[in-house]
Amino acid sequence: MRIAITGASGLIGTALSARLKADGHEPVPVVRRAPNDNEIGWSVDEKRIDDGAFDGIDAVVHLAGAGIGDERWTDAYKKEILESRTVGTALVAQAVNEATNGPKVLLSGSAIGYYGESLDATFTETSPAGSGFLADVCEAWESSAAPARADGTRVAFLRTGIVLSPKGGALKKLAPLYKFGLGGKMGSGKQWQSWIHIDDEVGAIVHLLTSEVEGPVNLTAPNPVPQAGFADAMGDVLNRPTFMYTPKFAPKLVLGSELADNLLFEGQNVVPAVLERDGYTFEYPDLDGALRDLLGK
Repeated sequence: MRIAITGASGLIGTALSARLKADGHEPVPVVRRAPNDNEIGWSVDEKRIDDGAFDGIDAVVHLAGAGIGDERWTDAYKKEILESRTVGTALVAQAVNEATNGPKVLLSGSAIGYYGESLDATFTETSPAGSGFLADVCEAWESSAAPARADGTRVAFLRTGIVLSPKGGALKKLAPLYKFGLGGKMGSGKQWQSWIHIDDEVGAIVHLLTSEVEGPVNLTAPNPVPQAGFADAMGDVLNRPTFMYTPKFAPKLVLGSELADNLLFEGQNVVPAVLERDGYTFEYPDLDGALRDLLGK
């Protein structure tokens, strides 16, 4: 298969490209710079994508978007977060519709922020949207991909949780703190963390390329944990104490209140009902095994 990938240089996109090549497929990066051979050019800011971008492409995996935690959530950056997803996704959907001999499937990025925050609820793909900025972004993000269905393309939304990888994301930032004995409970520690090993994130995407699944798909491991449980697991794997406590006010001074709450002190218990029903088998269903693999313990 020839598979176009936006966000191909990111954490997930890099791992996905490597897996696709190993499986004998041909990943085709969609890039913001001038494209080389076997690349597709686009610009979300300029609202353009190469003519015939997806001609002869079998599938599109759309992962691009401004980083949620890259900057403080000023009004300007919140607008960038939203528009990088909605405008970019609309460009992709339009190019899918206009393609000659084009993609049969679009796997479009989304996030578990769709469900909002809860300490008590368990969320599956049939759960309604929550409230708040991230929930609103995810709703608009997914709606922007819907037009790709007009020509019969199968569209699935990748509602991804916390992706664990030593090469980036949360784990790369947290591991050094825990190694120095500076890890521990944040706030109440009761907030849910719905995580997924990078190999299962990629494995699930590959599975969905040839599945019949449409609509939302939770890309999370089947066993979420409270944040305090995550801290304990990190301490066990690294053989370090986890007695440090982070009160809410400290990160809020650095990140701003809204971003700190969304990144650190709020969460949701999300389970991958669709993936499991569709026969995907997780390599790392439990956090301890995932961390031992990723941290070499």
